[in-house]
Amino acid sequence: MRRAIQRGLAALGIAALAVGSLAGSATAGELLDKIKNGETIRIGFSNEIPWAYPGDGNAPLGFVNAITLDILKKMGTTNIEPIVTEWGSLIPGLQAGRFDIITGGMYILPERCRNALFTEPLGTFADALLVKTGNPDDLHSFEDIRDKDLTLVTGAGYNTVKNARNVGLTDDQIMQVAGPAEILQAVKAGRAAGGGGTYFTMKEFADKDDAVELADPFTPPVIDGYPGLAFLPNQQEEVDAFNAALAEYIGSDEMMESVGEYGYSKANLPDGTTTAELCAG
Repeated sequence: MRRAIQRGLAALGIAALAVGSLAGSATAGELLDKIKNGETIRIGFSNEIPWAYPGDGNAPLGFVNAITLDILKKMGTTNIEPIVTEWGSLIPGLQAGRFDIITGGMYILPERCRNALFTEPLGTFADALLVKTGNPDDLHSFEDIRDKDLTLVTGAGYNTVKNARNVGLTDDQIMQVAGPAEILQAVKAGRAAGGGGTYFTMKEFADKDDAVELADPFTPPVIDGYPGLAFLPNQQEEVDAFNAALAEYIGSDEMMESVGEYGYSKANLPDGTTTAELCAG
């Protein structure tokens, strides 16, 4: 499994930045050398509970960060510098050299593959719909929101925007906000009839706030989302090395112990879908 800069950059499908904008970023092979030498690696993520989010002192929490830290340790470094930013600033921030790896739980989508290299999927996940308690508009799909001429709120840059458009919601029916907290507030305040986002994030709100619940049953427009770690387009060597480590790590007892506290279970393990297939659409 989102943010504000998308308003001008079209759902993170921005054109690849000029080579000069990558001047502050590690070149091919350089990042891998830094990892092997135990140097500090900067990881970029936004506040997306339970995927990746900051704890005390910006400590990198969430199951995607947990996976990343385990893999980096296996590859040679435990020195991590977490950098928290808005969702829509993640790919631009990677391209501008603000951090080395995106660990935010970003779904692998064709438009994103044009601007970053992704590892193989870290898991498979479904979206959910957040509604007011009692589901007063009787919403069970994005089509219900479309047909009742209501408003869906979601994060700018989320794949949910594209999914909503694909089922016929107009741009006037899609409220794009900065992130999860704003989705929750829009639903609670009645500015939107439903909030679209990843299951874990929406469930976190429903579990902690009596004013909202998950639409149940809910038929998502896309059944599964596949997140990966993202690197610069010229870092195939780094991606290959991460994929090799991931192949041994995914589904292991070590991994399940690291991610279990965040709600990731064996039901979320990758289903065999490859990054090449996801990037091809």
